[in-house]
Order: sequence, then structure tokens, then C-alpha cells
Amino acid sequence: MIGRVEEAGIRPPRRDHPRPRPAPGRLAAMVALEQVRGFVMVAEEGSFRRAAQRLRMTQPPLSRQIQKLERDIGVELFDRGQRQVRLTPAGEVFLIEARRLLALAEGAPDTARLVAAGGAGTVRIGFTAASGFGFLGRLLNHIEQGLPGVEVVLREMVSSVQFENLRSGALDLALARPPFDRAEFDCELVHSERLVLALPEAHPLVAPDPIAVEELSGETLLVYAPGPARYFADLVAGILAAVPYTSTHELTQVHTMLALVAAGRGLALVPETACHLHPDGVRFRPLDGVEDPVVLYAVWRRDCANPALPRVVRLLDSLPPAH
Repeated sequence: MIGRVEEAGIRPPRRDHPRPRPAPGRLAAMVALEQVRGFVMVAEEGSFRRAAQRLRMTQPPLSRQIQKLERDIGVELFDRGQRQVRLTPAGEVFLIEARRLLALAEGAPDTARLVAAGGAGTVRIGFTAASGFGFLGRLLNHIEQGLPGVEVVLREMVSSVQFENLRSGALDLALARPPFDRAEFDCELVHSERLVLALPEAHPLVAPDPIAVEELSGETLLVYAPGPARYFADLVAGILAAVPYTSTHELTQVHTMLALVAAGRGLALVPETACHLHPDGVRFRPLDGVEDPVVLYAVWRRDCANPALPRVVRLLDSLPPAH
């Protein structure tokens, strides 16, 4: 019947229901800053009259503000005496949060302006495991010194996955290896180093002087997986193109290679910064006559909307050199 009455343009009689008490999660949205500010003033003055004078308003509107605040919260915040107003236990707790809320509100405009200018906010940086051996730490220290208001979120992943995350917007900046589409991304070369040979400490080829790649003929080598570690796989394959060798395992991460070198599973060509790990049971030798460097790029989308990213990119040019 009600449905037919509404369709005829006649509203059914309204029934008055008590207004439900707001759920705790909705209280923050229902409390106005004017109410909070008035509450803090009354708490500090211990008097509605003096608080109203500080707020440059009359006492009745202030009293109504506090009463509405108490109704919205569902507790009494003040014990109201004839000469003085005192906080209830609930009021004492609420005063702490109220002051915190006012401080946040007062600082919010400055924070918003800082974020818009790129001086605050969050930058999500992807990195390869090998870049963490030396370059990543220097970059993070430089960002912390130059942009203390910017939070950095780190995500370790291989280069190809970093590029996918740049496209989807899940990353702002990638520390990655080639190849990548330079028509799609902006980039800057941030690090270059040599490859070195990693050997088990008891291997007959262990020596302090550089080794020619021809001396690796007939040796067992750990190699890089051509899919996820395409850059290193192509680089090493080019260096060893004329050298006959045996390969045992295809791997992705340098630290895994070093662990297997220590176990005697083979030799490996790794970035020179891997020496900083000082792995037990592993020795390193420079490669003689190998000019191909290992390169690392900072890569980002041209249309990235994060205002902090351009300031992080500008810091790359002033990054202190490695010691």
C-alpha cells in the first residue's frame, strides 16, 4: 500500500524516531574545528566566560558549541561548578587529542604547499638487488639530506618488472639496467662499474693480477638467466663469445651467484661492487682487456605527476662520488 500511495503523489505520514548515536568512526567527521577550539579554550581557562572573551564571542554560543560537542561524542567533557569548570576524566583524554587535531589543522596548509612544491610527500623507488651493493645507499643518504620532507618507499625487483611498474604508476623512479624504450621514458646514467671474476678461494686461478677471459676456457661458469636478468646475460655472453666454457646454473641475483661460487659450483662474472659484500670463501680478480662497463640508469615516466620526483631527479646530478 505504501508503494501505491507514493506513486499517487501522496506521502505516507512520517514517524519520529530518535536519532541514532553516531558510530565512533564517524565522530571525527562530525566534530567541527570551532567546537574543538572552543573546548580547548574552556579547558585552559576553566571558565566559559573567560574562554568566550579569548575567542571574542559571547558566552551562550560557546556553551551551545560545547553541548553539541558532548552530544556528538556521547560523553560529558566538563563538570560544571558554580565558580569553575573542570574536565571530566573523558575530557582530559579528549583534550590531548583535541590539541593534536588543532596542531595538525594549523600545519596542514604549510604541508600542502610543501608537497605541491615537491619538498614533501612520498617517492616510490624500484631497484635491482645489485644496485643495493653501493649506489642505493648513497642515493638515499643524499635524498635525506637534500629533501628531508620526502619519504622514500623502496621496492626491490628486476629491471623488466620495474618498467612495468613505471607504466602502471606503481613506481615513480626505477634504478634499472637497459634495455628500455627511451622514447617512452626519461633516463639518466647514474652509475658505471667494471665486471670482475668471482672464484672459490681454493681455485687454481686465484691471483691478485687481472685475468684474460681466454684463461676461462674449459672452466665451469654460473651464468645469468636470459629472461629476468637479460642485461647481464647479454653482457656476459658478448664477453665470453669466443671462449668455450661449461655452464651449470642460470641465475638472476648476484648474491645467489656468490653463494654458489663459495660452494664451488663454478666461477661467475659479477659487478665490482659485489666485492663490498666480502663473501666468505670467494675471491675476486679484475678482467684484463674487458672494456664493457656495467651501467645503471635512473628511469622515470615523462608524465609522472608526483611533484617530488623532479626534485629527486635534480639531486642525481649532485650525488657524491663513491669512496
